[in-house]
Formats: sequence, structure tokens, C-alpha cells
Amino acid sequence: MKNKLILITICLLAIIPAKTKAQSNFSSPLFGVGVVVSDLQKSLNFYINGIGMVKEGEFSVNPDVARRTGLTGGIPFNVTVLKLENWTEANQWKLMSFGKKNKGKKHKFIQDDFGMRYITINVKSLKPCIERLKMIGVEFLGETPTQLGENQYFLLVQDPDGIFVELIGPME
Repeated sequence: MKNKLILITICLLAIIPAKTKAQSNFSSPLFGVGVVVSDLQKSLNFYINGIGMVKEGEFSVNPDVARRTGLTGGIPFNVTVLKLENWTEANQWKLMSFGKKNKGKKHKFIQDDFGMRYITINVKSLKPCIERLKMIGVEFLGETPTQLGENQYFLLVQDPDGIFVELIGPME
């Protein structure tokens, strides 16, 4: 009788699905990051011509929607959507500008302020990134590119408004 009870328990455990991870309430594993920039054209130049992102599209938010959603209190705005690749399964980097100059100073290190300070982008090769960034006059920070491992390098730059961008990958 004891053996039958053990066998029944084992069978029940085998057919009842185990919950090994919490159920997600997310409808997509992707996310979009909205970045308010002081000069949209300078930022587009940096992210498209320097980093190598691609423009996916753009959209406008009218005054009524901006107010009702609580985003701006009624100021309309346009958003330019960038991605690392023109692929539906890529995160979005959404740039918008309200025509205001950046009043804060451009910080030298990530610990100098709060909030979103940097992004990390893994690349197949740093060489084209370095060439593009040099061509548009972007300064490399620290002693970068810095070798991390046998064939991994780290390059640190800042966008026109001070967001740090880490580029990691092989040199070739």
C-alpha cells in the first residue's frame, strides 16, 4: 500500500506542471526609451551618423493627448524613433525636443547625477563605430578604447546632452 501511494504521488507530480518562474504581465519583451534632447538635429547626427542607429519613423503627439496623458500638460511634440537595426524585435530609442537649451552641465562621470546615465550597445566590430564617431568629431572618454578581454574592447562617448554611450565589441 505504501509503495502504491508513493507511485501515485510520483505520477501526479509528473503530470502537474511546475511553476518554475513567475508569469509575466508584459505583452512584449521590448521597451522604448524616450529621451528629451536640446537639439534634435545634433542628436540625430550623433545617433545615426556616429553610433550607427537607423531611423524607424516618427510620430506626433497633439496638445489634447499630451495634456490628457499627463506627458506635457498640453504642449504638442514630435518623436523620432531610432533602433539599432531596422527590425520589429528591436528596442526603440525615441528622441524628442522642445527647443530648450540644456540648463544642466555636461557631467564628466556617471556618478555625477541621478537618473538614466548611460546605455550599453554591443557591436560586432568597434572599428566602423570609431571611424564614424571620429568623422563627426566625437571625443572618446577616459582611455578608451580599452581592452576588456582577449578580443573585447570598451569605448565610451557622450551624446550631445551628456548621456554616456558604452560600445563593447571586438576591434576588427
